[in-house]
Amino acid sequence: MKSAFRHTLLRLAVVTLVVMAGLTTSCGIYSFSGTSIQPDVKTISIPYVEYKALRVNPSLSGDMTEALQEKFRKLTRLEQVDVDADLELVCEITGYDVKATAVTADEQAAQNRLTVTAKINFSNKKYPEDNVENKTFSAYEDFDATQSLDAVEATLCETIVEKLVEDIFNATVAQW
Repeated sequence: MKSAFRHTLLRLAVVTLVVMAGLTTSCGIYSFSGTSIQPDVKTISIPYVEYKALRVNPSLSGDMTEALQEKFRKLTRLEQVDVDADLELVCEITGYDVKATAVTADEQAAQNRLTVTAKINFSNKKYPEDNVENKTFSAYEDFDATQSLDAVEATLCETIVEKLVEDIFNATVAQW
């Protein structure tokens, strides 16, 4: 009796593994990183992120460019090239703003919010239906108004860039 039960469990485990293997390889476009890239798409171009916001942060374009390139390098099989890529992701920073979000009883700012806005154009030469045009993304971080922006800016921007890059990645190759 125990032997028959073990044999049935073993068969069920084998069938489950075969089905799972078939599901993950049958369509050829899903990966465990969550991307939906067709097998014949091999390259991507991510040019330097242009800075168009009125308020200046001199390192944000470089940080954003590096973070986008790193995300695609780590989570896709795509080769990054400068020209003639199958995919092209053009990004620009269009907003960089600080505003009070919480006010005390004596009308003093208690908390401020740094918001960064980016706009992308994503083109897929092989599958134009996957193109994303003029899509805007925003991310923010709050900080105590007793701190100057200069004191917390680097840390805030690092977190904001991570959020923006995740959203951009999901909207382009993860298609969430």
